[in-house]
Order: sequence, then structure tokens, then C-alpha cells
Amino acid sequence: MFPWNQFPFSKEMKSKMKQMDQAEVNDYVQSMLGKVFPNDIMGNFSRQDSSEDKKEHNANHHRPSKIQYSVFETHKFVFVRIKIKHEKWLKQLKIYHTSNQLIIEHIPEYDDKEIITLPALVNKKGAKADYQDEVLEVKLYKSMDRQLSEIHVTDV
Repeated sequence: MFPWNQFPFSKEMKSKMKQMDQAEVNDYVQSMLGKVFPNDIMGNFSRQDSSEDKKEHNANHHRPSKIQYSVFETHKFVFVRIKIKHEKWLKQLKIYHTSNQLIIEHIPEYDDKEIITLPALVNKKGAKADYQDEVLEVKLYKSMDRQLSEIHVTDV
């Protein structure tokens, strides 16, 4: 039988765990995750934090967005609504997308670039953008193909 009262569950370890501050542990875990995962993945983890953590995370790690936008999804679509303050932006605007990001270039300034992480995977084709009442609405079809592959488990 394994001696459960010994390492790593010794009395010394229990006392150290009780003395640790939750904020210190959280900061340590976030820093370790930041070293392991790229920033775009860490952005998804930070959304699960409380609202205070979000404000702190955004202030420390990401520049504030120069454009106003909102992202939401339905059963079949992902929508991104972008506030267009000046109609001249429509002439210089460039929009691209990958399977999980929307890239907006040249607004508000020509050198600006905004990358928006989408809440679901989207198809390469069929995206559509409409402008009305100072709002540019980008509609992307969700990808329904999950491309799952079964992995056979063998006995050793």
C-alpha cells in the first residue's frame, strides 16, 4: 500500500498550502501559463476571469482597441458588428478572416490592425459584410464539420 501520510501529503506541505495567498497562487499560475501558451490562447483563458481580473489583464497585457465592436454567435452564424465613426473608413477598410479570427486593417488609421478572436470556428467561404446606420455587420457561417478522428486504444 502507498503511504498516503507521507510525501507529498506531509504535515509540512499541508501547513505551507494553508499559508499561501490565493492571489499569489493565481499570479504564479497565470505567469507559468503565459510562458507555455501563446498570447492569443491566453486571451481565451482570461475571459473566464472575474470582471476585475479582466480589467487588470487588459490593462497589463493588451493595448486597448481603437475601434468599437461586438461579437456574438447564433446556431449557424458568428456576427461581428463594428462601429464605423466616419464613412471614409469604408473606403480604406480591409477585412480578412481565418477559421477562428477576424482581421480588420486600416481603421481608424491606415497603419492600424485589429485581430478579433471568434467564439467558434467558421467556414472559409460565404462571409458577408453589410453597412447600415454607422454599423458594419460581418456575418460568417459557422463550421459544422468537426473533423473528429477516433483513436484506437490498445492493451499493453
